[in-house]
Amino acid sequence: MAAPATALTPETSHLARPAGPRQATLADMAVATICIAAFVLYLLGIVLLLGSTTSPGGHDFIAFWAAGQQLIHHANPYDAANVLRTEITGGFKADSHALIMRNPPWAACLVLPLGLLGAKAGSLVWAGVLLACLVASVRLFSHLLGRPNDPLHLLAFAFNPGLLCILAEQTSLFALLGLVLFLRWHRLRPFAAGLALYLCALKPHLFLPFAAALVLWVVATRSYRILVGFGLALAAASAGATWCDPGIWAHYRQMMQHSGISTEFIPCLAVALRFAVHRQTMWLQFVPAGLGCVWAVWYFLRHHGRWDWMEHGAMLLAVSLAVSPYSWWTDQAVVLPALMLATARWASPLHIRFLMLASAAMAIQQLCGATLHSPWVLWTAPFWLAWYLSVATGKRSVEMLSQMPQPAG
Repeated sequence: MAAPATALTPETSHLARPAGPRQATLADMAVATICIAAFVLYLLGIVLLLGSTTSPGGHDFIAFWAAGQQLIHHANPYDAANVLRTEITGGFKADSHALIMRNPPWAACLVLPLGLLGAKAGSLVWAGVLLACLVASVRLFSHLLGRPNDPLHLLAFAFNPGLLCILAEQTSLFALLGLVLFLRWHRLRPFAAGLALYLCALKPHLFLPFAAALVLWVVATRSYRILVGFGLALAAASAGATWCDPGIWAHYRQMMQHSGISTEFIPCLAVALRFAVHRQTMWLQFVPAGLGCVWAVWYFLRHHGRWDWMEHGAMLLAVSLAVSPYSWWTDQAVVLPALMLATARWASPLHIRFLMLASAAMAIQQLCGATLHSPWVLWTAPFWLAWYLSVATGKRSVEMLSQMPQPAG
């Protein structure tokens, strides 16, 4: 199985050291075998999830379903005791702690329809919507790249964090769709692009440096309709949440204060820094994000004259995820546009092999028993950033070589 020819361009094809036909074929076969095996096992898990006759009490959907049930009755979606009672009726284990939705109150409108469904039916609908978000995001971004029929983009559907989002029924794929819609609409339909950013606000901590550069860009280009669209979407969602539960903002604050998140190890660099230095000092967790925002300001000021949200936004995405105050495996789905861009435009076959193996390695770790709290997955978000930087460095090398004077004759 040869490496995909579409991954190379005339400018980048000479960067990869050519291997003999036999070595290249064996390497591609080994990578393909590992990745296909991991993908099939994950696909099997998703099929079993969707076809299961048991309750959905074992995955994160139960928290969103219970929140919807509370909101439909104008009750507090962040009250642990009431939420646990609701979750037990949906099949959650009676001796477990309540799984509480940690999204901000403006996410209430997203989960409110789940209050009209039973746990099993709601789980099927929720998983189907998440799958649609992943498919739509990949297809839309492929069109943005100008290569909608590129078979290389099929690899995006096997990206482990995206599949894990569907398996765990987490909300990061909504944020991914909002991001892709923003990239698609920010020039020609800025108001709609602002509306789409509401979906990113479901996970605001994943986009802090990205948001810092976005605010500067809006001011520099006077694209205020983006802010208007975002503000109206957020205001409408917040008003709807307040109508469902008039005390929802105070309830959210109380939940965050007593959620125990300060003692919970989340496998990302910011939390690992706090645990290594002083685990009770919460502000340490925000130091990487703060530094990332400072860097984002410098990065924008350096490139604002030729700013491109596809290319420069990809770098911001990779950095934002790496320095996020907290993030789970599922949250890493939002970096998919950056990886797709680098793969389609600049990556060599060797880069693509490493990317595929890294995605498969995440699946293998989970199959070997690594949990969402395992420190063994700390490498993942930094790897996506390092991989992107490696590809971008190769791109800059090509640009420097192309600017060198060519010998006569």
